[in-house]
Order: sequence, then structure tokens, then C-alpha cells
Amino acid sequence: MSLNKTVVLVGMMGSGKTAVGKALAAELNVAFMDSDHEISVAANRSIAEIFERDGEAFFRSAESKIIERLLLGAPSVLSTGGGAFMSAYNRALISDLGVSVFLKVDLELLWERVRSNDTRPLLKTPNPKASLTQIFEDREDQYKLADVSVMSNASCSIAQTMQNILEALAQLPDVLSPRGDQS
Repeated sequence: MSLNKTVVLVGMMGSGKTAVGKALAAELNVAFMDSDHEISVAANRSIAEIFERDGEAFFRSAESKIIERLLLGAPSVLSTGGGAFMSAYNRALISDLGVSVFLKVDLELLWERVRSNDTRPLLKTPNPKASLTQIFEDREDQYKLADVSVMSNASCSIAQTMQNILEALAQLPDVLSPRGDQS
């Protein structure tokens, strides 16, 4: 299959956007992009350093610019940071230029995946699990606005999640086409 629009993976930190995104990009033979990585490269510092030095507002502005630049390029698979889809501007960009896929993961599995990772700026709090829970609750309604939602759980492999995404994308017009028949 050929990809006609960039697939933008959205969801909570720890939902598997990077791992699943890389597998999906390989399957579709397109580039994999990560907006957080691109922001780090552009700023020549880590996401944590950007948050610490410049603040979240600066980061979110840079994030929107990077997402727009990546969406204007060739169709690819784009993994976004957990907060990227909270911006109405980013949601509109993604809707106009790509297709959004929400990777749904329950809170306990998210916690298992992120609890020993100290690079998550929003979890550098006295009670990181409570912070994760609050972020999860605050963002859930916006994530539900994605074009496609795919549930993943601890027993669902990266390959199976990728297949579930492909099946969901096949139901949408203008996203995938047979190789050599790009719309």
C-alpha cells in the first residue's frame, strides 16, 4: 500500500507512539518522524532543557511550527508529543494535512511504562503518578477527537497494534492506496 497522507500518532506519553510508529513507517516504506526529536534538534537541547529554560509555552509554539513543517513534507508517519494534540491549532493542521490516530492505553499500563523514566518534564513532580493521572484525565476528551482510535494493551504486540492501525486506516478515504495508484 502507498500512503497518501501523513499518519500522525497521538496519545499519552508511554502509549507506544514511537515504537508503533517506526513499525508502521517500515511497513508502509515511508519515513518515520518524531516531533519531539525534531524540536530537540532545532533547539540543540533536550525537551527537558527546553521546558526548564524556555517554559512550556515556548515549547508548544515550537512544536506547532515543527508539526506544520513535517505535515507539509512527503507523507510519513509522525509521532507527536503527548500534549501536541491538545492545541486546537495542531488538531486543525493535522486534520487538514494528515490523519490522526489515537493510541489508547489504560492508565496503569502507561504508569508501568513511564514510571522509571526521568526524562518526562511533566512528571518531575513530588507525586508523578498523580500527575500522570491528572494529565490522562485532562487530555482524554481531546484525544477522542482523533480520526481513528486504536486500543493497545499489555498483551498487544507492536506488530498487532500496527496491523490494527492499518486496518483502521484502510476504512478511511484517501489515506492508503494500492502501490503505484496514489490518489
